[in-house]
Amino acid sequence: MAQVKEIISVEEWKGMLKKSEEKPIMVLKHSTSCPISAGAYREYQSHLEDADESVMYALVKIIEFRDVSNQIEQDLGIKHESPQAILVKNGKAVWHDSHGSITAGNIREALKWV
Repeated sequence: MAQVKEIISVEEWKGMLKKSEEKPIMVLKHSTSCPISAGAYREYQSHLEDADESVMYALVKIIEFRDVSNQIEQDLGIKHESPQAILVKNGKAVWHDSHGSITAGNIREALKWV
């Protein structure tokens, strides 16, 4: 199972963004109080069971770490939604989806292009 880095500070996010120049990052922006987000989180976890190790995985809890979520929106130019999955490569978003469209299958499909 692939490891997930929980991002809890803007500095950690900036470091991950820089690392995306070496390895793509799949970020899940997750609301711990939303049932739709809980479903997306389960799909993300399902994907991680046999995930490709050539990708880094990250999680941002948007209620607890709103400043990080806002910084991601600002840095990538993608309007915030929750839940939201974003694939970052070379410091730019190359794919993103939200709500019920976040499935293990859609994540796998997105990763085929990196």
